[in-house]
Amino acid sequence: MNERRSEMDTEAKVSHDDVREFYSKAAAATQENLCCPVKYDPGDLSHIPEEVLGISYGCGSPVSRADIQPGETMVDLGCGGGIDCFIAARGVGETGRVIGVDMTEEMLNVARKNAGRVAENLGYKNLEFHHGFLEAIPVEDDRADVITSNCVVNLSPSKREVFQEIRRILKPGGRFVIADIVSDQPVPAAMRENRELWGECVSGALTLDEFLDYARQAGFHGFRVTKDYLWKEVEGIRFYSYLLAGYKPLNIEESCCSGNVLAIYAGPFNEVTCEGVTFPVGRAVEIKEELGEILNHGPYRGLFNIIDPETEQVEDSGDDSCCG
Repeated sequence: MNERRSEMDTEAKVSHDDVREFYSKAAAATQENLCCPVKYDPGDLSHIPEEVLGISYGCGSPVSRADIQPGETMVDLGCGGGIDCFIAARGVGETGRVIGVDMTEEMLNVARKNAGRVAENLGYKNLEFHHGFLEAIPVEDDRADVITSNCVVNLSPSKREVFQEIRRILKPGGRFVIADIVSDQPVPAAMRENRELWGECVSGALTLDEFLDYARQAGFHGFRVTKDYLWKEVEGIRFYSYLLAGYKPLNIEESCCSGNVLAIYAGPFNEVTCEGVTFPVGRAVEIKEELGEILNHGPYRGLFNIIDPETEQVEDSGDDSCCG
């Protein structure tokens, strides 16, 4: 596959050290060539020190579009100076937790220094920052309700490992919400060898198909894709800012006692297919309870009306099965 070939090519030519050196300089002073045209809601920034705002190099605003809920645990990958963590700290509230991960100590120093000021402004502490890599996230299994990243997946030389790690640390039913640069065609090998363009979030970009393939291979489903804007064009290749979301499946085991339920798809399309089952709009479809549980959660919540049909009481058959 193209993505497998390109990943093998880049692992030998682009290293974490290259990216770290690039962003160590960016932590010391604003780098205009890294700043995409992103405008945060001023209301999200009122509790954040000005120093943090000057070294924020994302291409989107994933936190404001991740439906962050009070009490959730959020992990931000490539947190930089901490802007998205500080925005989320207010969203998850005093009972929630926000964990920032970055491989650049200079960026982490800024984030840690300002975390205390953010806590003072909010009136509570719910932030922590750790040194680490996207391919080996220093967070335990099944910890996060939501994972965000802002224009950093493209910087990794091993994106397959990144998606595997995202799945590992997400709780069942958890979600990722990622703002990233996506190319309209595969980036050629010669451009991928350009370390400067890699650091500028260009030559490490995936196509949309490549991004979703990696996510599917890691076991994610329920994708939501939004193209935000054209960032730049380099050598005839257009690079866009996208917001991409996906969900880790629930841990649902089919039981011998499982029954059936009815699912009614509410629209807006004439019909949709999920897990191999087609649902015409407005018509009841009989499905397994396990699939009904999936349709009641995550990206499908609100799209289906799940009905437990009335069933006749089954008399004890006298056997030793779990349903007896």
